Amino acid sequence: MDDIDAWVWWLIAAVGLGIPLVVTAMPEFGMLAVGAVAAAGTAGLGGDVVLQVLVFAAVSVALIGVVRPIAARHRAQRPQLATGVDALRGKQALVLERVDGAGGRIKLAGEVWSARSLDAGQAYEVGQEVDVVEIEGATAIVM
Repeated sequence: MDDIDAWVWWLIAAVGLGIPLVVTAMPEFGMLAVGAVAAAGTAGLGGDVVLQVLVFAAVSVALIGVVRPIAARHRAQRPQLATGVDALRGKQALVLERVDGAGGRIKLAGEVWSARSLDAGQAYEVGQEVDVVEIEGATAIVM
């Protein structure tokens, strides 16, 4: 009867640790909950209280020590989504009116933009494809 009570208490602890995981989005609570489930399994297999606590601590610490750094690396490596004018850098555009150091017009991302060439001595004729290097205000700098 004591064994059943012990594993039930560990499962209640796992659920109790799962609630803050959902509310706070702190993954450490989930790792502690997995440790509590492991301790419940130990209790269900007849392990004494000391062994249950040791299993809980070992599984929890191992998960926090191994999973947390891996998750932090993945979070740091997530590609940043470029938006607005930042998303236009590196795109190709079609020259609509001759573009040189003084100005011109291009079609970029379905819209007509004023543009000028990066190299003031370089000119691009109607129909040429150009690469957008930078956006300065409402003017695309192309090459």
